[in-house]
Amino acid sequence: MKLLNREVDYAVRAMVLMTRANKPTVSVAQMQEGVGVNRPFLRKILQKLHKAGLLQASKGKGGGFSAAKAPENIRLSDLIAALQGPVKLNDCFFRKKLCRNHGTCLLRRRIGEVEARLAEEMERITLRDLV
Repeated sequence: MKLLNREVDYAVRAMVLMTRANKPTVSVAQMQEGVGVNRPFLRKILQKLHKAGLLQASKGKGGGFSAAKAPENIRLSDLIAALQGPVKLNDCFFRKKLCRNHGTCLLRRRIGEVEARLAEEMERITLRDLV
């Protein structure tokens, strides 16, 4: 089971690289080299982060991307929400229908508690912590 998808992994790498670069903008080519992913996939990720308000984009010569907020104000949970939606350990689906015990299942309730604690921890991790 993977908790975070590849997009989140590459987004974290790109955001850390941008923060460490300490430049007004970082080009996609520079990020591609540092992150180690192909250009089209990286651009897709960066566009999603831009749409979510986590990145600013500059066009033209010398253009690129920069963080839209200070590193201490960008949380791992922000990246996850922008790229994969909420973290769910179990959706309780059986043959594309909700389980008939959905409302009374004790395991579902306990897993929900784990998900809530996990969400709290991911909210605490900032980009500054990862740099």
